Amino acid sequence: MSDGPRLATSRWYDSLAPVERGGHEVLLLEGGREFFPALEHAIERANAQVLVETYIFEDDAAGRRIARLLADAAARGVDVRVVIDGYGTPRLPGQVAATLSASSVRIEVFRPEGGRFDFSRKRLRRLHRKLAVVDGALAFVGGINLLDDLYDPNHGPLEQPRLDFAVQVRGPLVAAAHLAMQRLWRELLLVNRGFRALSRGGAKDDAKELVAPVTSDVATAGAVRAMLVLRDNFRFRRAIERQYMRAIVGARREILIANAYFFPGARFRRALVAAARRGVQVRLLLQGRVEYRLAHWAAQALYDELLRAGIEIVEYRRSFLHAKVAVIDDWATVGSSNIDPFSLLLAREANVVVRDAAFADRLRERLLRAIGDGGVPVPLHRHARRPLPRRALDWVGYLALRLGVAISGRSGGY
Repeated sequence: MSDGPRLATSRWYDSLAPVERGGHEVLLLEGGREFFPALEHAIERANAQVLVETYIFEDDAAGRRIARLLADAAARGVDVRVVIDGYGTPRLPGQVAATLSASSVRIEVFRPEGGRFDFSRKRLRRLHRKLAVVDGALAFVGGINLLDDLYDPNHGPLEQPRLDFAVQVRGPLVAAAHLAMQRLWRELLLVNRGFRALSRGGAKDDAKELVAPVTSDVATAGAVRAMLVLRDNFRFRRAIERQYMRAIVGARREILIANAYFFPGARFRRALVAAARRGVQVRLLLQGRVEYRLAHWAAQALYDELLRAGIEIVEYRRSFLHAKVAVIDDWATVGSSNIDPFSLLLAREANVVVRDAAFADRLRERLLRAIGDGGVPVPLHRHARRPLPRRALDWVGYLALRLGVAISGRSGGY
């Protein structure tokens, strides 16, 4: 339980390095059926500020509900700010756009898209994290976009909800999420508008925000040890990958990873293989339905190495898998980062790492249920007998993603 309000004031230059602390309440939220009611309830009760970052903000039932609640909060005087990615959401759509534009909700775009034929490396550096902070006291972190579970922008209506997770957090790490979001907001004010524009007319309040401190409620709310792990292209380029690697190298019983886009580098694969060879049960729940062909083929090109090492691979086929989670003994992570070069080398991502046996058990139970309900095991003998044309496609996907890593300029570190 909380020991009463306790405020922390951060400056824009304070470090966001991941630090594990106790004193958290961390609630696991599976899919939109659990995530959206929790987020909506928090927005309805907000009395000071709501910050939201999302890769996709879709004009569907879920997106419209969130847009209406954000507009209502702004109407009652709450400071509401939304950041969308310029590739994931090139422009706010339909009714969502109408609702927000008619309100005092403030919106910024991370790296607005230029021309269709812009092939610069910067275009690959996306804002992929999904974060919300309410009143500086409650944070939501995970892989769930503002997108209905039963709709896919590329494939239309879905018969079954996509599999995804987020967490709702109270406690000290909320201050890190709050600072990270305020810092990005200030960065976008400068990049998108320029300092001179901020110094003129009605933008003076925005200009003051560039140096204003960030005050968060960091009262203890439970006994769970947790930390926020951010990935960016400056100080924390390998932060999420390092947390995975430390947990895998230290695993003694079990590694259970569910990841939508799985194309790990050589070091990551060697760590998984080494864990399996020392007797750790290693299971991977991966995408079984083809969402993006090249990514799907590239992942399957890695199966042979992993299966021969004794690693179990299960493909989720009930619906699309969008989860980015793992359970490694009593260590668990939930977040936005895939295990592929675009997340681990290029995008801004956010994961929560939890070191708590009870939380790990809850996430493990959800994943085992997903494996039972919609998973199809991939045996080595079946994978090895793939027709030659199919194997050729897998290697086309593999080479295409390797080329993407080379174009990014980060191939030496992957």
